[in-house]
Amino acid sequence: MSEVLIVPTMAEMLSQGKQPEVLFWVGCSGSFDDRAKKITKAFVRILNRANVSFAVLGTEESCSGDPAKRAGNEFLFQMQAMTNIEVLNAYEVKKIVTACPHCFNTLKNEYPELGGKYEVFHHTEFLKSLLDDGRLTIEGGQFKGKRITFHDPCYLGRANNVYEAPRDLIQKLDMELVEMKRSRANGLCCGAGGAQMFKDSEPGNKEVNVERTEDALETKPDIIAAGCPFCNTMMTDGIKNKEKEGTVKVLDIAELIANAQDL
Repeated sequence: MSEVLIVPTMAEMLSQGKQPEVLFWVGCSGSFDDRAKKITKAFVRILNRANVSFAVLGTEESCSGDPAKRAGNEFLFQMQAMTNIEVLNAYEVKKIVTACPHCFNTLKNEYPELGGKYEVFHHTEFLKSLLDDGRLTIEGGQFKGKRITFHDPCYLGRANNVYEAPRDLIQKLDMELVEMKRSRANGLCCGAGGAQMFKDSEPGNKEVNVERTEDALETKPDIIAAGCPFCNTMMTDGIKNKEKEGTVKVLDIAELIANAQDL
């Protein structure tokens, strides 16, 4: 039987005279990439379980503009951003949550000067707040004793100083968190930031994602946890390169929680 997920759009909410607690910004990766869609679905299941009133923009959501800006096309970025801001402001959006640190950073830090002022959360921060407020409970039985290492996404960690929320969630799952030598503020990029995700690699003797995967494998993990769809792709490719596919899983924090809750 195919799964039915309840995902209202802002337009549907408005037609019923309702304003959701939070807008879930899905992002390009979470909308179109088959692997990242699983993260989107896991997060939606958790929101439904916690009875969070949320909505998405659906077809009215466009790219946040992060890749254009990082690649140096400021004109395209501003066009994309202004289009999104018009839509968000028309719906009187106040609070946004997203599972993509690139969207998170752009919406939080670069939209305000263009007239888009919102309270923006990364999904790990939002899940932590649900946990703290008693709206979400996490039982980690099935992960008890598993070794896990967390790869800090650049735009979550170094750019926005969000280090604790993902780790707090992992510890609630009763897993053994083992830190890589390069972690937190000293973490190494997965290799996809700054629009590198969308271009061919440059000459060199090793791919960045392979180097980062080696950091992770040194901790002898059962699971590499990520908090970014780009990082997820790069670490998964690194695992394939090291021929560890099947033995080490790469999972988003939202997937870990949804799996633990059998959602």
